Amino acid sequence: MKELRLMKGNEAIAEAAIRAGADGYFGYPITPQSEILEYLMAEKPYETTGMVVLQAESEVAAINMVYGGASCGKKCWTSSSSPGISLKQEGISYMAGSELPGIIVNVVRGGPGLGTIQPSQADYFQATKGGGHGDYRLLVLAPASVQEMADFIPLGFDLAFKYRNPVMILTDGVIGQMMEKVELPEFTPRWTEEEIVKMSGDWATTGKTPDRERNIISSLILDSAKQEKHVKKLELKYKAMEADEVRYETFQCEDAEYLLVAFGSTARICQKSVDIARAKGIKVGLLRPITLYPFPTIPIHELASQVKGMLVVEMNLGQMVEDVRLAVNGKVQVEHFGRCGGMIPNPDEIVKNLVSKIIGG
Repeated sequence: MKELRLMKGNEAIAEAAIRAGADGYFGYPITPQSEILEYLMAEKPYETTGMVVLQAESEVAAINMVYGGASCGKKCWTSSSSPGISLKQEGISYMAGSELPGIIVNVVRGGPGLGTIQPSQADYFQATKGGGHGDYRLLVLAPASVQEMADFIPLGFDLAFKYRNPVMILTDGVIGQMMEKVELPEFTPRWTEEEIVKMSGDWATTGKTPDRERNIISSLILDSAKQEKHVKKLELKYKAMEADEVRYETFQCEDAEYLLVAFGSTARICQKSVDIARAKGIKVGLLRPITLYPFPTIPIHELASQVKGMLVVEMNLGQMVEDVRLAVNGKVQVEHFGRCGGMIPNPDEIVKNLVSKIIGG
């Protein structure tokens, strides 16, 4: 039976993983996501569902533990915040190259460097453009509520195993620390080997080789021709994601003459901006990308034929705005408004920037 609770976003994502039948979590504390590890340690899921929870000696160790667990066909995940995610990049690239499923949660804080523990969206480039080395993509989900923090864990595992690819849940300190009502899913048994094979194939290193050659998990291919063939195979997978996995949400776009584009916590703020603008007689709508990769290029391109201009609102100096401009392809004016360093935009200044940069520009 589903259960209604008042929880922090960090707590909700941890509880959702327990209920989703995760096999293992490997992490390391860093603000503002430390509650994830703390909650899991307190709940001791190994005693109830069999889920292993381990504080690794470093972020590098944690991602490689996820790599090892995923190689065995296990539902494994990790979490960190910006500088910690940077340390995980080599392991994430190895997972993508080895075609291994897993979830990486990034509760973003302000940077660059150690920066601040306050919220930010400045890791957009890192998440969507391949933060590590080589040609690869992560499927990136951007929750805008505590409910979505919980919902995106089972969805993330489904997508990770469907495509044999790491999935990143890109959130920030606002969503991670805020408390809301959340409807938690029912407990799901951990997947059996047969269920994993049915979903994504007989690829895992299970130790059983009666009817096949042994599986070897590696991203090392020294033959250049074979490596090119492998990378081209990955490209086809990313194109399949772009065709089938785009997720987004629109708000009052039916008659909109102007459009705000924002993700995560900033999109929530923009909803209030839409209400304020419409009270002033300005017909504004909002498009919220839910998947940052694959990006909702086509819906944004189509809305460019309807509206007179777009304002992209982010907690950074301008990152997602580049993808919006590519989607619009010059059809209408696209401007950016951002706060950074842990500062959060307010609804009134968003409307003010819409008027000054788009309507009065």
